[in-house]
Amino acid sequence: MEPLPALDLGGAWRAAQGDDDLRRTFSLPELDDTTVAWHHINVPGHWRSHEAFAGSDGPLLYRRRFESPRPDADARAWLVLDGLFYQGDVWLDGDYVGDTEGYFVPHAFDVTAAARARDEHLLGVEVTCAPETDLTAKRNLTGVFQHWDCLDPDWNPGGIWRGVRLEHTGPVRLNRVRVRCTSAEVDRASVGIGTELNSDRACSIELRTTVAGAERVTEHLLAEGPNLFDWTVDIADPQRWWPHALGDQPLHTVRIEVVVDGRVSHAVERQVGLRSLHWDDWKLWVNGERLFLKGANQGPAPMALGEATGEELRAQMLLARDTGLDLVRLHAHINRPELYEAADELGMLLWQDLPLQWGYARTVRRRAIRQTEAAVDLIGHHPSVALWCAHNEPLALEASMEGVRSRADMVRLVARFAAMQELPSWNKSVLDRSLRKVLTEADGTRAVVAHSGMLPRPGSGGGDTHVYLGWYYGHERQFPGLCRALPRLARFVSEFGAQAVPSGEVDFCEPERWPDLDWARLAQRHNLQKTRFDRYVPPADFTTFEEWRAATQAYQATVVKHHVETLRRLKYHPSGGFCLFTFADGHPGVTWAVLDHRTTPKAGYHALVDACRPVIVVAERLPATVAPGDHLALDVHVISDLRVALGATVVEARLSWPGDEHHWGWRGDVAADGCVRVNTIQFVVPEVDAPVGNLVLDLRMQAEGVEATNRYEAAIRPS
Repeated sequence: MEPLPALDLGGAWRAAQGDDDLRRTFSLPELDDTTVAWHHINVPGHWRSHEAFAGSDGPLLYRRRFESPRPDADARAWLVLDGLFYQGDVWLDGDYVGDTEGYFVPHAFDVTAAARARDEHLLGVEVTCAPETDLTAKRNLTGVFQHWDCLDPDWNPGGIWRGVRLEHTGPVRLNRVRVRCTSAEVDRASVGIGTELNSDRACSIELRTTVAGAERVTEHLLAEGPNLFDWTVDIADPQRWWPHALGDQPLHTVRIEVVVDGRVSHAVERQVGLRSLHWDDWKLWVNGERLFLKGANQGPAPMALGEATGEELRAQMLLARDTGLDLVRLHAHINRPELYEAADELGMLLWQDLPLQWGYARTVRRRAIRQTEAAVDLIGHHPSVALWCAHNEPLALEASMEGVRSRADMVRLVARFAAMQELPSWNKSVLDRSLRKVLTEADGTRAVVAHSGMLPRPGSGGGDTHVYLGWYYGHERQFPGLCRALPRLARFVSEFGAQAVPSGEVDFCEPERWPDLDWARLAQRHNLQKTRFDRYVPPADFTTFEEWRAATQAYQATVVKHHVETLRRLKYHPSGGFCLFTFADGHPGVTWAVLDHRTTPKAGYHALVDACRPVIVVAERLPATVAPGDHLALDVHVISDLRVALGATVVEARLSWPGDEHHWGWRGDVAADGCVRVNTIQFVVPEVDAPVGNLVLDLRMQAEGVEATNRYEAAIRPS
């Protein structure tokens, strides 16, 4: 007989707050769960979304009654939980089944004996997601969900946040499957597969693998229990997968069947794209084609990620692509499968962080290794995943701006941050190196970064950088000079930006209280960093909330525009790309995101779109102010990400001021995927009759089918 179909156990469950007495009895079928202590709750989901548990930190006790036909003598039953936030203990019909740990890690338990014993069942799950008591030495591997300055720090993500089901197989199950594209040349590609087969007896089996018209069939003898196998399938003349900027995204289904006595005992499918990746000095080649990576960081959006629809997750990737981005960094978290599937289909590349953010206790290493291996199993087959990063900023930080009330306080904080970067620590030197080794051995097809945001040490090759000129320190105009002085820091800037107040309705800000906003609440629950605004966009300078909001957005847009233009002007020499911090918010907040939690754009979003167009014309930036007699020398560049050359390109520049203007024009070719210095504008600022005015530089570039414009302004000081 064929195995029974899987039974989805999602939907309405019963839940109660855990206490010592109830924890001893809640898993028993005879317990009455219709009392006032028990509430309906939806699975999948997060318990904080239910009114009865809106302030709960758990543990929560879940119950679900269900009926299922009894499997026959050659069949097995498996209870599969795709994700519990963060730890779980599982009972079936009053008997303990096992425990889970790792919010994104699927767990499967053999419940054949219980399934054969009766038709009616009671599933009980105790879910724990304890708040962290020491943010510098965390114990839960939940990444940004429990420690980030872009989410509500008082929120708890606990719950059965992904699906639960009862699966049926024959005597052998594919318990763990790892699929990676190991090579993809023009004439041949290879897919590597690793699996653990769990058998209830010693037997002979047949493994059948099909992908993209290729088939491989092998025979094996199994022992009772777990059996490990690795193999490769070769595909001739493959259709290769490309990022959206380079080509199409053909996808192929890898189907693996284990056959016992002529019948399929179990089968799994994974979708792959056939492509090769090569990283060198923070520059990426896909299928041999170099690609400058325009990217942004993205956290879980919404914050209650288990309650997002697949359509909402796909819309995030589509919006990123339509913005002009090539890369999304999934910042210190692993997302839902639907997001990875959408990235594959849309040709978006992903920088995948493990859920490690700032400092962790020394006790987490073994658990982190197990969860790292599970991450490769879970998402390693996705062609969109281009890079692994083990740990974001592995420093013992609380990420709180409390106590920072003056410039001296900020200087001390930045100095402490810099010192922690240079000094060895267990997180950097032991944990991150261990996880980098695990990722390299478990995958082997992608680059692996031990940690992100660490300053290069003398003699090291250095890594990516986080640069917050114009927010945490310095002035945003200092960024080009920093890149010239320390070009290694510009190889891949994976965080930069500034906070801005969202557009539209911002009831959480209580704008009617202006200027006496509840700054403490906005800092604690909504991420606003008042001391930074006091320096760069002081609220005290504005009469109304709307004026201040517009100024914060204008400032964010300025930071975004000029950082991106600078890095694109350094294309491949030395920059391989960038990741803005951040793309879209996951909850109502005043953050670095250029889209709010409803994806309403700020001015910074429009600046990002303009700066990420395939072809841009840019100039070195005018000073903030100029005076008559000042000599200006401004290099003009055209940057093209197109794969075809632009012949007969015309670039025009117009410099205007009150009462007059001057024009320049040039003609030439722009190479495919090129950055060309067109010429240098040499100019002496003239005397002007007006008491006030601006010096305005307008640029226009035209080629066949392509046009780009840009503008820069400076205030003219009286002589």
